[in-house]
Amino acid sequence: MLNTVVIYGQNHKGSTYHIAHALAEEIDGNLTEFFLPRDFDEFCFGCNSCFNISEKKCPHYEKLAPLTKAMNEADVIILASPVYVYHASGAMKAFLDHYGYRWMVHRPEGSMFRKQGVCICTAAGAGMKSALKDMADSLFFWGVAKTYKYGLAVAAVNWDGVSDKKKRAIEKRTSKLADKIVRKSTSVSPGIKTRLVFFGIHLFQRKGYNPKDVSYWAEKGWTADKRPWK
Repeated sequence: MLNTVVIYGQNHKGSTYHIAHALAEEIDGNLTEFFLPRDFDEFCFGCNSCFNISEKKCPHYEKLAPLTKAMNEADVIILASPVYVYHASGAMKAFLDHYGYRWMVHRPEGSMFRKQGVCICTAAGAGMKSALKDMADSLFFWGVAKTYKYGLAVAAVNWDGVSDKKKRAIEKRTSKLADKIVRKSTSVSPGIKTRLVFFGIHLFQRKGYNPKDVSYWAEKGWTADKRPWK
C-alpha cells in the first residue's frame, strides 16, 4: 500500500484538483492532501537561516512541518497547480521556495531518491509547459527518483465546463498513469541524469563552501561510497 501526498497550489476544487485527486484515488493506499494557501501561506523571507544554520531556524518551520512530514513519509508526491500567467500559482512557488535547502547541492533528504513524483497543471488555454517546469525543477533537484508530468488545456474555467469527452480522456490517462506508478513502486531508482548531478555534487562537497552542507554530506557518507538510493 502506497502513501500519497498531494499539494494543491490553490484552495478551490477546480479542474486541477479533480485530475490530481482522481490520480491519487487510482493509486489507492493512504492519501494526504494539502491546499495552498489554506494550509501554508507564508513567503520565504530570504533570511538564509535554513542554508547557514538549520532549516529549524526558518521562521515558518513549525507551520511547514506537517507538509514536510507528509512528504517525507510519502511514496508518491503530487504537486498540482493551475496555470497562473504561464506559471504555477504564487502559493505553490512560495511553498517550494522554502525547500531550497533540500536541493541536491545543499542538504537533500535521502528518502527522496526512492520516491516518485507527479506534476499536474491545467489551463483554459496555454502555459502548461512552463508551469510544469516550475514544479518539476524542485522534484528533480530534491532528488525524486522518477517524475511524471501531466498538463492539459481543458478549454474551460471550471470543472463543470470541461467536456464529457475530455473527462473520459482524463479518466483514461489518470488510470494508466496510476497503474504505471504502482508497478514502478517496487523498483524505484534515480535515472542517469540524477545520478550524474549527484556525482558532480559529491565531488564538490568534499570541500564545498558551506560548512553545514559539507558536514551533512560527510555524515551521510555521500562524499564517500554511500548513495541515498541504495
